[in-house]
Amino acid sequence: MREPVNRTILLFDIERFSRRDDVVQAVLRRTFHKIVDQTLEAAGVEATQQYREDRGDGLIVLLSGDVAKTVLLRSLLTTTPELLHEHNLLASDSAQMRLRIVLAAGEVAHDPHAGTTGGLVGHDLNLACRLLDAEVLRSALAERRDEHCVLAVSAPVYEGVVRHGHRGVRPELFRRADVTVKDGVLPAWIHRGAAPDRASGGEGEAVRDSGSSVTPAPAPAPTIAQPSAPAGVPASAGVPAAGGVPAPAAAPQERPAGAVFHFHGAPVIHGSLVGGDQNGVSGGQVTGDVVLGGTRAEDGSADGSRS
Repeated sequence: MREPVNRTILLFDIERFSRRDDVVQAVLRRTFHKIVDQTLEAAGVEATQQYREDRGDGLIVLLSGDVAKTVLLRSLLTTTPELLHEHNLLASDSAQMRLRIVLAAGEVAHDPHAGTTGGLVGHDLNLACRLLDAEVLRSALAERRDEHCVLAVSAPVYEGVVRHGHRGVRPELFRRADVTVKDGVLPAWIHRGAAPDRASGGEGEAVRDSGSSVTPAPAPAPTIAQPSAPAGVPASAGVPAAGGVPAPAAAPQERPAGAVFHFHGAPVIHGSLVGGDQNGVSGGQVTGDVVLGGTRAEDGSADGSRS
């Protein structure tokens, strides 16, 4: 067995892979490997800096120590979801793909044997695999129906990289989740998948101002036309409606300020009638006949009031 060396451990697993038929599984595997290739390329990882083991519905990737974890994290948080979105946008329901992803670090040894593949040995690798298979990570992905993947990081990655808030890596978007494993409790941090809403007062975001509220003004009540009262009957009195039943009297209305004219009979107005506020009129003059009530006689005089 070769001596163990410190590696960045990157694990992937396809959700509900075994529930698909063989044809769909083959299609998913081809697309899955392309997504992993493009994710690592976006992080600047070269072929000589990685070792892979195919697990059918998943993949183990070991990266050398000279691969920056900050760059890898940014690629996992941006490139991988975008590639999955593009695939799922065009894929049928049976070929939809969602991933559980774990990023860890630790000592790993390689113990190859002739005629076989694999042979990775290491306690840190075992813990990362248990985290990938943990129910808390499966539940996190199941609850996020609008997202394409979920990412968890181990304690060494969180303490050494995430919590320092490097560019593109926001520690407030990771929540701690204690995972029970055979050896005890394994601490991990799961990425929330989206920035907290500013209105929710999430950590690192402005808290919504709750000191005041604005209530919209009520819409004005519709005006209902009332039947005219007969001559000599006060306007406030109820007017019989169809069927002889008196209609309810109209509620008293506030009168506008200014001049008010009451017309009885059949008024005839010649010229201009000025009433109420006359905005913008300064020193104006109104000429002509204004007849209030009565009728005009043959001689031109008016039976009523002239102004």
